Amino acid sequence: MRELSFSKALREAIQLAMRRDPNVFVLGEDVGISGGFGGGFTVTLGLSDEFGHARIMDTPISEIAIVGAAVGAAMMGMRPIAEMQYGDFVFCAMDQVINQAAKMCYMSNGQVSVPLVLRLPVGATTRGAQHAQSTEAYFMHTPGLKVVCPSNPYDAKGLLLSAVWDNNPVIFLEHKLLYGAGGGRKEKTSLDLYTHVPEQEYTLPLGSVAVKRAGTDVTILANMLMVHRALQAAQELASMGIDAGVIDVRCLAPLDIETLADSARKTHRVMIVEEDNQSGGWGAEVAARLTEMCFDDLDAPVLRVAAPDTPVPCAPALEKLYVPDVPRILQAARQLCQSSRENDLD
Repeated sequence: MRELSFSKALREAIQLAMRRDPNVFVLGEDVGISGGFGGGFTVTLGLSDEFGHARIMDTPISEIAIVGAAVGAAMMGMRPIAEMQYGDFVFCAMDQVINQAAKMCYMSNGQVSVPLVLRLPVGATTRGAQHAQSTEAYFMHTPGLKVVCPSNPYDAKGLLLSAVWDNNPVIFLEHKLLYGAGGGRKEKTSLDLYTHVPEQEYTLPLGSVAVKRAGTDVTILANMLMVHRALQAAQELASMGIDAGVIDVRCLAPLDIETLADSARKTHRVMIVEEDNQSGGWGAEVAARLTEMCFDDLDAPVLRVAAPDTPVPCAPALEKLYVPDVPRILQAARQLCQSSRENDLD
């Protein structure tokens, strides 16, 4: 079976979309420079050799220009894939994202669509507070945007192709520690993540989640890098007699809350693991909805494991404490199961 890294799976999705539709093009900083990195993390490496610089467009260092040009092109019938070198830099262009891309279809009564994909590398990788944020909640909060956050190469390809063909603006979040090696560029603590990825074009539905492990004692919800840490924790919990299920919340908007609620009703305990700050993160919204839907089925309040409410630290030792890890997930899961069992005894 053919296996690809995360970055190569994304590259293949872009390549297939561009071959199929001449209206698909890529724009961003250093995405097509010969001998360059292929964007910030090698995803577009070599694509300009096949498609030329008119469709793999290198831009100035101006996020406002990148997103503004992409929004305008999408409104005129193109299907742009815009890349930020780091997801944090999108804040320079939030007016274009929030007030233009997200609202144009609604404001025009459906006469104007914005089929735009905005790719954002996210997550802490010892690069400090302005190159490390997890930004899901900003976009999940905004009506008109779809928010996708894959955890593995297979999902990355299928979801990116779905995003390209969708007629709505899609925020496509990619954790930097999942890209893997490629083109001489690799984060020091990156996972060596390879999965089976079919050569042909395929899509995965936007708004779907993926049950990675079934369980009966506790449901663990996670996304991106945290999915892998949750699965590792679930294996260790099994040796302790705790059967943990893990669901990859790979799409946040639209959100498949029904599947999450079904698992909550089955296990009676829910834990959410996210790299974002705890206050106002996507986990807070999911916890609120599950509480509304499943209050009588839960044996304990929904528990969240998240980063503290501080900026991302630069020092590796502090970042290690900042980002949720397997021991923290284990401790929280044991605490959740123990407290709910004590409540049953009372």
